[in-house]
Amino acid sequence: MRSWLKTLGFAMAVGVMLSASISQAQGELTGTKTLSAKFADGSAVVLGTIDFTPTEQGAANFKLNLRTEQLSDHFLSMREFKCIEASQELTCYVPYPYPHPATISPNDFVWLEHSLLFFFKAPRDFGAKLWNGLYFEFQQSGTMLIGTPKAVDLNLIAAPPADPLQAPFEKELRHEIPADSRWLRSLVLE
Repeated sequence: MRSWLKTLGFAMAVGVMLSASISQAQGELTGTKTLSAKFADGSAVVLGTIDFTPTEQGAANFKLNLRTEQLSDHFLSMREFKCIEASQELTCYVPYPYPHPATISPNDFVWLEHSLLFFFKAPRDFGAKLWNGLYFEFQQSGTMLIGTPKAVDLNLIAAPPADPLQAPFEKELRHEIPADSRWLRSLVLE
């Protein structure tokens, strides 16, 4: 009987360790991850870090730590924006302006995506072009999360949502854009 219990105990321990290694291999979001922007010319810049804290429900809380020294200040349409400058395009960060849960789950990155909104404009254009919004939709790739841009109209968040727990940019409000049309090609968390 004892040898059977030992075998069962060993099998359970191996199962727990295997499950933990699979979670790690799939890129479980815990600790601090680096957020980088990847550009059309192959260059990249670190935009900051994101701290992930697992919750009991299998989700994770997150906190964005943007490195503003990597961005330039631009006063557009009576507001200050932190922007990434390039000769072809100016890409500006737009903080989501309302309180939100700041949580993600393995198949739902919507609040992280809402925390990383941008708009683009030609450097010579006057003012903020909020209708030229970029929403980075994340997909897991191994241990990384890769965000590809979708077109959105950021004017939608000019007024608070009726339900603060409902993310305003639902899938039907995100539009495909040609893969090579923007200077900022992707956001990567690793």
